[in-house]
Amino acid sequence: MPNNEIIAAVRKELTHLKDDKTIGQYQRFFKEEVKFYGVKTGLVEKMAGVFFAQVKPLGKKETFKLCEELLKSGYSEESFIACNWSYRFHTEYEPEDFYTFERWVKTYVTNWATCDTLCNHTIGALVEQYPQFIENLKDWAKSDSRWVKRAAAVTLIIPAKRGKFLKDILVIADTLLLDKDDLVQKGYGWLLKDASIKNQEEIFNYVMKNKKVMPRTALRYAIERMPEDLKRQAMSK
Repeated sequence: MPNNEIIAAVRKELTHLKDDKTIGQYQRFFKEEVKFYGVKTGLVEKMAGVFFAQVKPLGKKETFKLCEELLKSGYSEESFIACNWSYRFHTEYEPEDFYTFERWVKTYVTNWATCDTLCNHTIGALVEQYPQFIENLKDWAKSDSRWVKRAAAVTLIIPAKRGKFLKDILVIADTLLLDKDDLVQKGYGWLLKDASIKNQEEIFNYVMKNKKVMPRTALRYAIERMPEDLKRQAMSK
C-alpha cells in the first residue's frame, strides 16, 4: 500500500473510532489547546500495532517519513501512532537517527503528552544505545522552548530507572533548576524521582543542597519515591 494510502487509512479509522465524550476528558489534562479525534488510548495503541504490520515491510526510512506526516497533523492520536512506530524500529537505530528525532521535537512537539511519549521511548532508547548524544540533551536544556527543555529531562527517564547516567542527569537538573515553567519543573523533578530508584542517597543529597531555591513543584516530584522521613527533611523549611 502506498504511503499516502496508509496515512489515509489511519485517519479514516481514527475518525471511525472517535468519541466526543473522550475529547472532553482528554482536554482537561492540558493547559494549551490540543487537537484530538477523541479515541481512547487503548484503542489507538491497538490500532498502531495492526497498521504496523503494513508499515514494517517498508523499512525504517520510509516508516519515519510516515511518522513525520502523522506528527505534522498535530492530532494527539496521530502523534501517538508515530511515536509507537518509530520506537518499534529501536533495534535498527543508527546515530544519524538522532537528528531526525531532534527535528521532530523542535518542530512538532506542542504538548507534554507527545513530548513524553516520543522522548521516553523513541529518543530515550536511541540515547541509551548512543550515549554521546547526552551532550545534545544538555544543550536542549538551555533552549528557549519549554518542550525542548522538558525533552532534555524526560528522554533519560528510563535509563535513570536503571541507575544510568547519574552525573549527566544532575548536570541537566542544574541547568533546569530555576526554570519558572511548571511543565519543565515537573519534567526534571520526574527525572530526579526515577533516578532515586537506584541512587536514592545521591538524589536526596542533591535535593537537600538545592531545596532553598528549587521550585516546590520540582522538589515534590523529586522526593516522591523516598521514605517518609527523607520526605519530611526535604520539605522542612
